[in-house]
Amino acid sequence: MTVTQQTPVVLEESADLCVSVERPHPRPDGHDRYTISEVAAHTGLSVHTLRWYERIGLMSHVNRSHTGQRRYDNADLDWLAFVNKLRLTGMAVADMVTYADLVRQGDHTYPERRALLVATRENVLRRIAELRSTLSVLDFKIDIYS
Repeated sequence: MTVTQQTPVVLEESADLCVSVERPHPRPDGHDRYTISEVAAHTGLSVHTLRWYERIGLMSHVNRSHTGQRRYDNADLDWLAFVNKLRLTGMAVADMVTYADLVRQGDHTYPERRALLVATRENVLRRIAELRSTLSVLDFKIDIYS
């Protein structure tokens, strides 16, 4: 099988440092050409979601085979794992797309990226505090019934 070689835009080289330990790549670099269904199975995302991510600009250019089928690589898996983490934070899709666009623009956008992540972190901390408060109420009620 011949794969069209194009230079992919690596969205975040350090993304693999954050996520690949949690979920190792199914194949080593150099042998990492995954179909969309393989990526869906690995990430838990639907094929529809993967196509949508590409359409809205959340995924950079995805390589294609000579027949036009998407071929993802380990860097794509790392990026998707990072995007999943951002989703868990409650970050809006529009903000994720903005972040992805900033990454594609290059290193000079570090301050903007950092600001976006800091704001997201503050929201996560606020949500954690709310959940801890809610947990305390539940624990109190559970103790009453014990």
